[in-house]
Formats: sequence, C-alpha cells, structure tokens
Amino acid sequence: MNWTLVAIDLALIILLVLGMYRRRHGRKDLVVSFIGANAGVLVVASALINVSSTASLGVGLGLFGVLSIIRLRSTELEQHDVAYFFSSLAMGLIAGIGVGQLWLTATLMALPVVVLAVVDHPRFMAGSRRQRMVVDRAIANEAALSAYLAELLGAQITQVTVIQTDFVLDKTIVDVTYRLATGSPTEAVTSAEAGSSQGEHAPLSLYGSNTAEAATPEWGTNLATSEGHAHRFAGTVNDR
Repeated sequence: MNWTLVAIDLALIILLVLGMYRRRHGRKDLVVSFIGANAGVLVVASALINVSSTASLGVGLGLFGVLSIIRLRSTELEQHDVAYFFSSLAMGLIAGIGVGQLWLTATLMALPVVVLAVVDHPRFMAGSRRQRMVVDRAIANEAALSAYLAELLGAQITQVTVIQTDFVLDKTIVDVTYRLATGSPTEAVTSAEAGSSQGEHAPLSLYGSNTAEAATPEWGTNLATSEGHAHRFAGTVNDR
C-alpha cells in the first residue's frame, strides 16, 4: 500500500465530500456513503494489488460495478449524487491500484474533483430548472402546452416531454426544462431575506398580528371598559 496515495486520496475525498458536496447539497447520509465507499474500494484494491496486478485490476473493476449497482438500486438519487458517488469510487480505485508514476496517479485522482468543482458550481447554468408538473387541463398540442407552461412559470421553455395526457380527468403530466428570466433568482432571494428580516423585528402575537399593532390605544380602551363593567357587576352582587 502506497501511503502517499492514501494521504492524497484522503485529502481529495474530504475536499470533494465535505468541502463541496456537503456545502452545496447537504445530505448527511450520502456524505457517509461517499466516504465509506471510497475507503472500502481503496482498501480492497490495495490488498489485491499485492496478489496479482492483472487480477487486482479485474477484481477492482468488478467491485466498482457491484458497489455501483448496490448504491443505485438502494435509494433514489439525483444525477449530481450519482456523479459524486462514481467520483468517490474512481478516486479510491485509482489510489489503490496505482497507474504508474506518482504525479500521474495524483493527477487522475484530482481530475474528478476539479470537474465537479466547475460543473456543479451554483453559478454554472444557474437559471436552468427541470421538474415534473401536473397541468390542470388536457392539452394535446405541444406548442400550445409550451406556451401555457411559459406563461405559468414566467420562464423560457427549453424542452417539454409529455408523460400523460388524460382527457377523462382533464390533466396533463409533463417533464419540463426551462430557463428562468434574468434576475428572478436574485429577486426571489432578496424577497425571502427581506421577509425573514421583517419577521425577526416584528414578532407575531397569538392572534396572528404584530405585537406592536396589537398594543393599540383602542385595545387598551376596550380592556379598561371591560374592567369597569366587571367592577360594576361585582358591586351589584355585593349590594344584593
């Protein structure tokens, strides 16, 4: 086992999973899965390399495929999760078997990290979105459907894939890919931040209104009037 490659693999997997994936996507279960799969492939490949280089390569690739099938069939993953998972496996496999000179192995191990750092950056294709929608009407014409979705989403429709058109229940299920208008993400974030800042400075009362609005002079007058009625009622009872 080459301890230099082990140290490089450890540094790269921490950078990939904790430095990039956790900050951008934040799924703890997959963080554990990525690191565990990387370490497991590294240990097995390093152990097999001492037996036979040809056999270890074949077994390592077979292990790569088996772990991939297990991981992909165990739970539903997003496409970016799949990219991180395969990168973690590839880094562990390369570190375990080695590919010649140290600089070449380290470069190949670092390549997935660099690629994901670029293509998974929040600014890369920031306006592109994709989702499955259920439209509350049956629209058979794809041009009319695209126009309706563009008006509904307020965005430029890139691709529309019709999954189902139901004329009985009057609905259409589509996979739509679209691009947000310029400034929409920024305006949404700004509005959300403004709403949260207002909520921090203006706590809500039990009745759903702000405490500043609840403590109005009219409210105080009504309270004083109620107390006056209570005192007069108590006096009447005592007289009797």
